[in-house]
Amino acid sequence: MSGLLHEDIMPPLMFGGLVVFLLIGFPAAFSLAAVGLFFGFISIELGFFPEAWMFNLPLRVFGILSNDLLLAIPFFTLMGAVLERCGLAEDLLEGTGQLFGKVPGGLAYAVIIVGAILGAITGTVAASVISMGMISLPIMMRYGYDMRIATGVIAASGTITQVIPPSLVLIVLSDQLGQSVGDMYAGAIGPSLLQISLFLMFIWLVSVFQPKKVPPLPPEALAPRDWRLWWRVLKGMVPSMGLIFMVLGTIFMGLATPTEAGAMGVVGAVLLAAVNRRLTWALIRQAMGNTMRITSMVIFILIGATVFTLVFQGVDGGIWIEHLLALLPGGQTGFLIFVNIFIFFLAFFLDFFEIAFIVIPLLAPAAKALGIDLVWFGVLICINMQTAFMHPPFGFALFYLRGVAPKSVLTRDIYLGAIPWLCLQLLLVAVVIFWPQSVTYWLDRTPRQDPASVIIDLPPPVAVPDVPAMPVFQ
Repeated sequence: MSGLLHEDIMPPLMFGGLVVFLLIGFPAAFSLAAVGLFFGFISIELGFFPEAWMFNLPLRVFGILSNDLLLAIPFFTLMGAVLERCGLAEDLLEGTGQLFGKVPGGLAYAVIIVGAILGAITGTVAASVISMGMISLPIMMRYGYDMRIATGVIAASGTITQVIPPSLVLIVLSDQLGQSVGDMYAGAIGPSLLQISLFLMFIWLVSVFQPKKVPPLPPEALAPRDWRLWWRVLKGMVPSMGLIFMVLGTIFMGLATPTEAGAMGVVGAVLLAAVNRRLTWALIRQAMGNTMRITSMVIFILIGATVFTLVFQGVDGGIWIEHLLALLPGGQTGFLIFVNIFIFFLAFFLDFFEIAFIVIPLLAPAAKALGIDLVWFGVLICINMQTAFMHPPFGFALFYLRGVAPKSVLTRDIYLGAIPWLCLQLLLVAVVIFWPQSVTYWLDRTPRQDPASVIIDLPPPVAVPDVPAMPVFQ
């Protein structure tokens, strides 16, 4: 058998075996572990690496379970699950929709702005899409919005959550790339603003060239702009801004770690639910159940991925990928274009957790060898992976919207409505590739203290009295 298999062909065989398992529909976590262990036993038998190499596996699993950074995932998930049901989205959408209602595309502008705010306080796509779909889609349908524009803007605005801090994807990518979560969040500020601007500009263009697709609200639907309307807007906006500052401000100022900020965010979300009189045992139970499912899925995928990558690195899979990617023309730009095209097509079949845990550890060494800033690389991959939520027919944002949309909304309209927004997301990927300063500009890479100016004064040495030697008895 050793004559048939050579160490050089083990990495592509492992990759092919994993693809076969995933296409069959076997769960990703167990597919990763099964392929890793199978090829690990074969590699030991053929002498590609010693048995002692697999002794690293318990240590790696323990490292996952004791990783404080990953504790941020259940905290942010729980915060989003509570906020999804506390009534904040209703106040934001209804108030903002009234403010913009008199202009063409006003409801769409409100959905984009509220989607960005919800993304900054929930961190989950499901919460944003479901909330906006249930509240704003019936209103858009009632006042004559084009169905594809309405469904597309709701689904796309929910995916802003993937890029805007405190995105769960950025937390996972920071762990896989070995970068600070604060740096990843700071690097995502520019692309988040660009994405919101692109979405708003698209609606403005539609309102200019095809205003019938995004009509303004009729006068009878507009509330008088007295203090009650502003109070409704402020009632949703001020707590949101406070919660955003509590979570993100403390991270950026270095006052709290992402895990600590996530814990404060959960407390803030519970308080908001209590203020809105939505805090019930049923809400807490549902939110905790959702958090448990997502956290368990992430940990199992991560454990399976570490089994796969341990064996993959043991047969020099990292070197194989580096050599494979080194042949690409165009240097850094060629590498980034290829990687993003590759991930774009992977997103048809894998969700962002699976891509982050399987693919990123294999690509990161090659990116580092090419001199690519890993924060730039991570934010770029995050932008690309949000397209996974908009891919017809497998995009989860489209599934969430289909689940809450009225039966009169055709699935075809949901899928076709997603395509322009998918193109806008890909446009943002291209912008960030060719304009890395959109990410790196927000990073503080200057040293806090010049090392040459550091003077360490040590006390003079203390004389030690001579101690007579002990006699030796024979």
